[in-house]
Parts: sequence; structure tokens; C-alpha cells
Amino acid sequence: MIKVISVEKLAELIHKHGLKQYFIDLMATLKGDFLRWQEFDKIPRPAFHVPDGVIELMPTADKQLFAYKYVNGHPKNPLQNKQTIIATGQLSKVSDGHPLLISEMTVLTGLRTAATAALATDYLARKDAKTLALIGTGAQSDFQALATALVRDIKTIRYHDIDPKAMCRFEKNMQTYNFELVPCKSNEEAIKGADIVTVCTACKAHAIVIENDWVRPGVHINGLGGDCPGKTELDKSILTRAKVVVEFFEQSFIEGEIQCFTEQEAKKVVYAELWELIEGQKQGRTSADEITVFDSVGFALEDFSVLKLTYQLAEKYDIGVPINMIPVLKDPKDLFSVLNDYGDNQALQIHQTAQTVGSI
Repeated sequence: MIKVISVEKLAELIHKHGLKQYFIDLMATLKGDFLRWQEFDKIPRPAFHVPDGVIELMPTADKQLFAYKYVNGHPKNPLQNKQTIIATGQLSKVSDGHPLLISEMTVLTGLRTAATAALATDYLARKDAKTLALIGTGAQSDFQALATALVRDIKTIRYHDIDPKAMCRFEKNMQTYNFELVPCKSNEEAIKGADIVTVCTACKAHAIVIENDWVRPGVHINGLGGDCPGKTELDKSILTRAKVVVEFFEQSFIEGEIQCFTEQEAKKVVYAELWELIEGQKQGRTSADEITVFDSVGFALEDFSVLKLTYQLAEKYDIGVPINMIPVLKDPKDLFSVLNDYGDNQALQIHQTAQTVGSI
């Protein structure tokens, strides 16, 4: 039997475990998996660029578990009252290939993206950071605010979105938390005085959401929206001033902010991959004045981590629906027996249909 985690079951699981504790456990799981970076099979995600969007598969595996996520990105979807990003995922055993878990991953993607950004922020932002600027208050913004507040003592959130309704939605969701919320009229206004800037927009273009002249010394930037070829958010000059960290260079060079450079230039611009900071091979922030950038596109290891944690918690709390998706056979080579053993009525219908087809 495979455990299936629907949206409703995931909400039940997180309510039972607690959102704050889930974030804490997820960051610990991510950190542990990044420390095992060399154990994972890694490839840039296969991407199918379709009209108005992209559809991607994100696979990875260690010696025990294989995980993949199906995910899309269609920026025009909200015009049809549909989500920009949706996702599903699967966790399987490497030993026999049998699935353990099939899960919704739209919410899980929001959680793991925020947890990964928070993990990077912990290495790259100033310890005294208290003001967060959010550029883009879409579906990801709530998760980002709460996760960042777990690694820094965030007092104030300044935010801007081109959609006023999205700003109102964000404010409504955050009112129960202990933040000073400052809606701003422009991106430039939002990042004034900010210690951490998280940029997550959906525009599929080489946009300059943050201008180089706006960025003061000491700022940390999480660039999350540049996640496919032809889609960037930061002024190129920011990257040449900054200490730039990516997840997996081979994928980031295709999809991230660094795609605006030649490969040779990008290798000089990139200071480290995230696992190198976590493992201690390279230092994160080393001075109060340096500018740091986490150029994040999302990598399959993060989906592996969130699926693994969710499966462990689903087992702990006995949450999820067991579904028989794999045939149970007396003879593992007799797959046809599934059709014959599927009840007398069904078998009779198959036989009668075959006779009818034969007479034609």
C-alpha cells in the first residue's frame, strides 16, 4: 500500500505537528541532506517550455530513497483564477523501486522554498537583521516571512506587489503575527532600510525588479523568482558587487540570475554552492558591509527532504490514505491475473466484450 497525502491530509498533519515546528524540522532535514550532498544523484531538472509557461520534473536519489516532483509555472494562470504553480510528488524505495508516498506538493513547495531560503539567510544575512523587504506578495510571501523570522529577529516587514489585492491578502494573513507591516508604493521604497530583501515575482522576462543603485552595503538578497531560462529579477551589476551563492551551479546557470553571464563569467561570479557553506568548506558572511545574494532556483534535493520529512510525520501520526496502486500478485510474472481476479462481474464483462469484438 502507498500512503497518499492529499491537501486536506497535509493540512491535518501540519496542524497536528505545528507550523513552526514543521519549519524547524524541515530546516534541520534540509541541512542534514545538504551535508550529504555528494551522496545524491544530481541533474538539472528536465523542463518543457510550453505556451505561457513551463512544466518540469525534479528527480534525485541517494542510496535509500528516490524522489521526484512534477511542477509547473504559468504566470498568466491567476487571470483565470488558477494558481501560478502547482505540484505533486512521489517518494520511493531505491532497493525495489516501490513507492512509499504520493503527495500534494503545491503547499510543500511553498514550505521547502521558504525553509531553504531561511537556511541560506542564516549563513548570509547580518546577525542583527531586523527588517525584511518582500518584493512580490504572491503565494510564496507568507511562507517566506514566517521562515525568515525563525533565523533572524524580524520586527518589520516592508512589502510591495504590482497587484494591490495581493498586498491586502498578505497583510490579512500576517496580522496575527508580531510584525510591523509596512505596505509600500514601489519596490525601491520597500527595500529602503531593509536588511534582508526577498524577491519572488512571476513575470517571465529579463526584468530588473531591483536596481543596483537601490542596494546598500550589508544587505542580503534572496533572489527566488528567476527560475527558468529568460527569467531574471536583479540588475546584473548587483551580482558583480555581491557574494553570490547558488544551489547547484549546472542548473542555476541555465535558470538563475547568473544566466545573464557567460559560463566562464558565471563561475567567477559564484562564490559557493549552498552545501559548501553548510559543510563549512566556505564561510558565509564575513563582514557587516558585504552584499550577499542567494540565487535560488529550487533544486530536487529540497523536494527530497520535504517528502522524506512529510512521510516520517505521516507515519508518526498515522495520517494519509493507504491506496493499492501496485498489483499484489501470487506470481510476480502473471500481471494479467489482475484482470481475471477483478471480481466475477468484471471478468464476465471483459469476456462478453471480447466476444462482441470477435463477432465484428
